[in-house]
Amino acid sequence: MRQIPVIYVVSDSIGETAESVVRAAASQFDGGHVILRRVSYVKDTQTIEETVNAAAVEDACIAFTIIVPELKAQLVRRARALGVRYVDIMGPMIEMLQDVVGERPRLLAGLVHQLDEDYFRRVEAIEFAVKYDDGKDVRGLLQADVILVGVSRTSKTPLSMYLAHKAIKVANVPLVPESRPPKQLDDPEVRSKIIGLTIRPDKLNLIRQERLRALGLKDESMYASSTRIVEELAYARTIMDTLGCPVVDVSDRAVEETAGIILDIFSGRAAGHSPS
Repeated sequence: MRQIPVIYVVSDSIGETAESVVRAAASQFDGGHVILRRVSYVKDTQTIEETVNAAAVEDACIAFTIIVPELKAQLVRRARALGVRYVDIMGPMIEMLQDVVGERPRLLAGLVHQLDEDYFRRVEAIEFAVKYDDGKDVRGLLQADVILVGVSRTSKTPLSMYLAHKAIKVANVPLVPESRPPKQLDDPEVRSKIIGLTIRPDKLNLIRQERLRALGLKDESMYASSTRIVEELAYARTIMDTLGCPVVDVSDRAVEETAGIILDIFSGRAAGHSPS
């Protein structure tokens, strides 16, 4: 009968990193079954002793992400003395980075979870961008960090998602001649967050034609007609002038380049400077 390995996951922090590595390794074997015993927030050598002793009794292995040198040394000594197999998951990587960077590591437990706060802010911003995309819910305008306005196919959604990965909450509002912009845009607090997007008519015509082809529709649609495009852009420009917002031309710019301009505007506002 196939033996199911027992792995003690030992960490002076949560232990998620070691557990993820163990599970990923186990998945390479049929069934991927493994018995995990997580020992988290190890702060003293007594816990190390007890854990290694227990692993020896079960003929288990140890996977650890212990950063504190004294605790790590004690675990290695005790494991060797009792013949317990172990893997130092973080150590070799830290040593390599130390050689490359030329600096000594801080060797403080739990630092990665401070970085996780940035991760959760990005996730929140991405969920925000999805929820308040294309003017679906005007309640997001007050909560947004940045509000993008422009006609269809001026990269409002891609820009919203790109900026969301920078932890910036973005709402976007389409400007259509037949539909008045939401009245919330007139709110001074909201207006200060607005950035307009514009594009050359010929460029927009090509983009919309390509979009129609992708949808299996005819190029002759009013959506891609030159007359309609000029009308929409003129209307959008009127709205942007009324709002007094900065306007970015996306005609020959990649999303990353346009996002960089928007970030500069956003940073200037955050610093208390008016956009030029």
